[in-house]
Amino acid sequence: MLAVQQLEAGYGESVILRNVTLRVEPGQVVCLLGRNGVGKTTLMKSIMGLLKARRGTVSYNGQELTKAAPGRRARRGIGYVPQGREIFGQLTVYENILVGLEASREPKAVRAVPEEAIAKFPVLPSMYGRRGGDLSGGQQQQLAFARALASKPDLLLLDEPCEGIQPSIVDDIRDVIRSIKADGKTSILLIEQSLDFVKSVGDYFYVLDKGAVAWEGGLEELSDEVIKKYLTV
Repeated sequence: MLAVQQLEAGYGESVILRNVTLRVEPGQVVCLLGRNGVGKTTLMKSIMGLLKARRGTVSYNGQELTKAAPGRRARRGIGYVPQGREIFGQLTVYENILVGLEASREPKAVRAVPEEAIAKFPVLPSMYGRRGGDLSGGQQQQLAFARALASKPDLLLLDEPCEGIQPSIVDDIRDVIRSIKADGKTSILLIEQSLDFVKSVGDYFYVLDKGAVAWEGGLEELSDEVIKKYLTV
């Protein structure tokens, strides 16, 4: 499904990612781990097209998208929940979700917020008329998640969806990820700091260190030695 090959990217004169190669297969939850500042968010932005690759390729469902604009990638079926949520504070909850439909592959005349996206966050319909900026952090995270799901993506990029939110919402997000995984229709690439969280949802793991893939493997291979070497602060 998603294939990143020898990707190099950065900001200005700084090179952040070096020869990064990873894959996300259909139906998988792939977790991207690493200490702060190693390039995880930079990789997400490069996959989404928000940051241009200097070298290497990004391919999706067999089609190279390395030079494609973010909007084209979204319309190809890639959803994105960025770090910090980035909801539109002046728009209502309902209007924020409608923005997600802009990436839908369905004709505009038949586009509608899918019931399954809202069903995963049942609190949102009662807040449709509220401004996004008036919601709590946890509510904004649920809104950002629902907005990304509105376009029915085949691949969902989640950048620290549990950052700075209350434990009850973290549990809700875990349940949503497990539900998506059980459906088998949408793959997920997840960045998350909590090892307990990623172990509870992940199928395969990549560890970044100094902008490069330092380790990869399945859950049974994610040993204490790997954790101590690359993840312990």
